[in-house]
Amino acid sequence: MSSQNLAIGASPAAPHFTALPPLALYIHIPWCLKKCPYCDFNSHEQRQALPEARYVDALMTDLETALPSIWGRRFSSIFFGGGTPSLFSPSSIDAILAGVRARMPVPPGTEVTLEANPGTFEAQKFAEFRDAGINRLSIGIQSFNPEHLRALGRVHDDGEAHRAVEIGLATIGNINLDLMYALPGQSLAQAEADLRTALAYAPPHLSAYHLTLEPNTLFARHPPTLPDDESAADMQDAIQALLAGAGYGHYETSAYAQPGRVCKHNRNYWEFGDYLGIGAGAHSKLSLPNRIFRQVRYKQPQQYLDMVEAGTPVIEEHDVPRADVGFEFMLNALRLNDGVPVALFQERTGFPLPLVEPGLRQAEAKGLLLRDHQRIAPTELGRRFLNDLQQLFLA
Repeated sequence: MSSQNLAIGASPAAPHFTALPPLALYIHIPWCLKKCPYCDFNSHEQRQALPEARYVDALMTDLETALPSIWGRRFSSIFFGGGTPSLFSPSSIDAILAGVRARMPVPPGTEVTLEANPGTFEAQKFAEFRDAGINRLSIGIQSFNPEHLRALGRVHDDGEAHRAVEIGLATIGNINLDLMYALPGQSLAQAEADLRTALAYAPPHLSAYHLTLEPNTLFARHPPTLPDDESAADMQDAIQALLAGAGYGHYETSAYAQPGRVCKHNRNYWEFGDYLGIGAGAHSKLSLPNRIFRQVRYKQPQQYLDMVEAGTPVIEEHDVPRADVGFEFMLNALRLNDGVPVALFQERTGFPLPLVEPGLRQAEAKGLLLRDHQRIAPTELGRRFLNDLQQLFLA
């Protein structure tokens, strides 16, 4: 038996936590005005009046069902995702947050994010979201170019995109702008123009995503003509250079922020923290002193409502086996450009670092990863070939 296998064999069969990871709350609002052709999220086009009151009640029941698994802990961040959560009324968002605070500790100043579609922005409505407790907005701009917005099937136009940013800054201040590049028919100059337009507003946080054709989407069935790989890479390089020049730190694969303005909720995912997901199709990753497990809620909104009311919102629950823990940690942590502290592996997985020693050695030998006694981090080559790096940790 090799020394590597002996090291792995010495790892315990089950995790052991001396302190549980931070715990975030994700709340899924599944409805949107229109299903975008590139979107593979659990979102459903609004075809009639939303059952807001019933859904709020269901979320609270869902949370109460989960309490035994998270008792004695507190939420480090809250994130309303979708769909388009900003379709809900401020009174419903207020009721959800009040219900969460009545059932679980939420420290003052906790980051509370709401995803918003530019087609849903009204100044008074977003001021009321702020008063309800929303202190961060993530705005799905995608592009400021009207031609590209149409190609993406977005319901908003460029004027609404600008108005959304202006209202978001005026009412909440702490905003993220989602942009996409390598869009149908997009040139390098157009990608740079989108970014410069966003930077003119100096948003605290900016996400830049490469458009990909995901399975089970309209674009996968009817692919548009996209820029080739070389052109897309040029766009990525230009975006990184422009953002660096504007003082934004590139702290995660697609995430850029002004100093001190990282998204705490998403960083918790990348650092293999725990999260409870409530709402239709929501996922959870939770830890107990000697166990890590995942849950999935019922996906279809009507079925979710029915099953919550029947007392069984969870459709699937399974333990994360020892053989998968190392890969799952690295899959997330290696998205962070600066990597993670060495000690974080054992803190967040409950296993000693030798569990992933073979993958670490292979990654170092290929020039994809650097480590010392303090940190594990991807190299520039590792960031460029992130999928190859992550796959080295598959059991």
